[in-house]
Amino acid sequence: MADSNITKKALADAMKSLMCEKSFEKISISDICNRCSMNRQSFYYHFRDKYDLVNWIFYTELIEHLYEHAPTSGWDLLLDVCSYFYANRRFYVNALKVTGQNSFTEYFTDVMHAIVQPYFEEIFNSEEENMDFYVQLFTDACKTGICRWLIDQPDLTPEKFVQMVHHGVVCIAHCIIKDEKQENQ
Repeated sequence: MADSNITKKALADAMKSLMCEKSFEKISISDICNRCSMNRQSFYYHFRDKYDLVNWIFYTELIEHLYEHAPTSGWDLLLDVCSYFYANRRFYVNALKVTGQNSFTEYFTDVMHAIVQPYFEEIFNSEEENMDFYVQLFTDACKTGICRWLIDQPDLTPEKFVQMVHHGVVCIAHCIIKDEKQENQ
């Protein structure tokens, strides 16, 4: 592992540890640096701020997790993302409570949008003129659902959560098809 990645990983481990102890807002750059015996200059060489560090943790760990599990469908992908969040629940509950510019919530939305887009392009054969709207709608629904699940339903497993989401989507699709058939009669 390159020295740069070793340093980033040490800073990330410090941040994850601290976020299990106190809220994001109460963590300073000094706290992070003290936890892993580094100086502020080392931190700022690798990250712009603590928001950037949290986003880097998510991106690198999620990509590694998805690479290891290689989801074969959109539902497998959602289950893998939820399993990752569930395994790191304390950290992400804290991260998801932070909103606003450069927040993890904003970054998570952008990453999910990029992940969901190819699935929708495949479903609609890239011919749907409102594709971006549908992708954003689904991305926002996933983000909101995942946030509520992690924060408000700590005993609900990722498998059960994804099963409930899947059932909800199937029910909604069934209602839409039923309404369209009634309109066409």
